[in-house]
Amino acid sequence: MSLAAHDLSKDYPTRSGPLPILRGVDLDLGRGDALAVMGPSGSGKSTLLHILGTLDRPTAGSVTLDGTDPFSLPEAELAAFRNRRIGFVFQDHHLLPQCSVLENVLIPTLVSRAGVDETEPYARKLLDRVGLGGRLDHRPAELSGGERQRVAVARALVLKPTLLLADEPTGNLDRKSAQAVGELLLDLHRQENTVLVVVTHSGDLARLFSRRMEMTDGTLAPAA
Repeated sequence: MSLAAHDLSKDYPTRSGPLPILRGVDLDLGRGDALAVMGPSGSGKSTLLHILGTLDRPTAGSVTLDGTDPFSLPEAELAAFRNRRIGFVFQDHHLLPQCSVLENVLIPTLVSRAGVDETEPYARKLLDRVGLGGRLDHRPAELSGGERQRVAVARALVLKPTLLLADEPTGNLDRKSAQAVGELLLDLHRQENTVLVVVTHSGDLARLFSRRMEMTDGTLAPAA
């Protein structure tokens, strides 16, 4: 059970020629591994995360998750693979304001083989674990920023993915809430035995991780 990226490159076309964003990135993570990727804006962190999450395709190189190359799959199968195997937590929680906390967590099940009825008990359990078991019927507007991000973490885990990806998950939170969400993310990752990759500008968040790497001009290397 692992995530492997080999010689990943990503270029974007411009009038003056290809603009390289990633340059020969290699990465190998197993179940239970957690990695924080740091780097300045424009270094390629989010591009790397989007490729690992199959939201974007590399120009060259390969990605495999649990031995499957997702980019070899037809589009419909790729979408199902992403839904089932990969959970996302973004800087903006992207909760639906008209839906309750529980309904927001169950949204990934609407396009999954695992139906709502089958998954709802686990969703309730996750919300208990993130401290929101008593807020299931609340709307996002009734929650604090830290609470909304806790809902987003539960939503990312509801289908028990192999890979959990987080893009600046504490970027919009105050320091106390950021610390709590960072610790929660790592605790749930350990309990669920996922592969966790977080990209962040936050040194406080990165220091919670035993493994840290840095993106510089599209290359990835162990952090100093």
